[in-house]
Amino acid sequence: MEEKTEKIFYLLTCAAESPEKASVPFVLGNAALAMDIGATVCLQSNGVYLAQKGYADHMVKGGGFPPMSKLMKDFMDQGGKLWVCVPCIKERNITEADMIDGAELTAGGKVNLEAMESNAVFVF
Repeated sequence: MEEKTEKIFYLLTCAAESPEKASVPFVLGNAALAMDIGATVCLQSNGVYLAQKGYADHMVKGGGFPPMSKLMKDFMDQGGKLWVCVPCIKERNITEADMIDGAELTAGGKVNLEAMESNAVFVF
């Protein structure tokens, strides 16, 4: 897939404890991708639970949005990038083997560079 020139970066720090808030980056990311704008969602803090296999399948739907598992699948199928904070998964005893396909490990330096290179940054 061709690299998109415009891009938006979403930092997500929550999961099942706030399903509506956790859904928004994927709703916006899917819209951005449909508009031919690159989108990266970076999971940090409790947001990293979303990268665990099966976790999103059991979440309550947020607001009027589709289920989290569908939002995430659509996002990744459209070419969205899903990054997962390494220190955050270590703190929660989550291993790379526990993560969904397509999730990519990341740390501070890469996150800072992506934020600096993006046209917009949103934090949830």
